Amino acid sequence: MHIALGADHAGYQLQEKVKLWLNEWGHECNDYGTDSTKPVDYPDIAASVVSGMRERAILICGTGIGMAMAANRLGARAALCWNESTAVTSRSHNDANVLCLGSRELTEDKAKSIVYAWLGTEFSNDERHISRIKKLAKA
Repeated sequence: MHIALGADHAGYQLQEKVKLWLNEWGHECNDYGTDSTKPVDYPDIAASVVSGMRERAILICGTGIGMAMAANRLGARAALCWNESTAVTSRSHNDANVLCLGSRELTEDKAKSIVYAWLGTEFSNDERHISRIKKLAKA
């Protein structure tokens, strides 16, 4: 699977770990930055990632909140996930195409299990979920 990846300065270190995991798991990864802990603006990173996304994307900032807000404003279906259950539900019910993580809120092990669960979950294609996603697209 092709994954677009990006983080602001607060998410940089976790971004580098996620990049390694994606490569280990056989995914193609495009890194849209940042490349250091030097301060950058998360809306700029989110815009680059969403515009470059082909299948799915992962965005990381300190809490994940800013990245989720920015990506959703750009038309993505971004989900801020804090455990495996929210990751699975975001995919199976909401067909989330962007996973947002908070680097200051998660341990490395928890982040890894969330990413793994999110990538391994398919959309349910249940008519009630499809209907809701169509409503979101119109909003």
